[in-house]
Amino acid sequence: MGIYIWAVPVIAVLALFWGVAVYNRLVRLRALVREGFSGITVQLRRRADLVPNLVGTVQGYATHEREVFAEVTAQRAGAIKADSFQATAQADNALTAALGRLMAVVEAYPTLKADGNFRQLQEELAQIEEQLQGARRYYNATVRDLNTRVRSLPDLLIAGPLGFAEEPFYEDGDAAIQSAPKVSFEQGR
Repeated sequence: MGIYIWAVPVIAVLALFWGVAVYNRLVRLRALVREGFSGITVQLRRRADLVPNLVGTVQGYATHEREVFAEVTAQRAGAIKADSFQATAQADNALTAALGRLMAVVEAYPTLKADGNFRQLQEELAQIEEQLQGARRYYNATVRDLNTRVRSLPDLLIAGPLGFAEEPFYEDGDAAIQSAPKVSFEQGR
């Protein structure tokens, strides 16, 4: 009987330590997800800040493409105003598509493609797109880790009652925009 008297408190203490460890792991994973999403928004802001210079440069050569310029400008404004995960993802998709159409306009202007300022902006855009893809991959990896823990036993026993839920993956809704805008540095094509 004496061993049972000690076994119950020891089991209770071990269960408490296990619960605290699971809770702390879930908190850390949720913080990583939020950090990952913040990384995406930083890159989206950098891209949005580049758009006015890009549009201004293209406008100097292709003045009659007002509809494309207006669309890119409107999508940039939407990206800046996005205030939730869903709104940010939708604005990102829309701005990416609009930038793709802007790059299609550029293809019709060989002198624009040869402009040094425009080439520099293209390089910056390409770098930002690469960093944005990296930020998306990091975010999705952290979401995968959190979602796996939230759905797996024994963490499931702690996650649900303490308010931990699955987070959405950052996905492109349109297959046409799942790649960065095509940027060509070749002259004379």
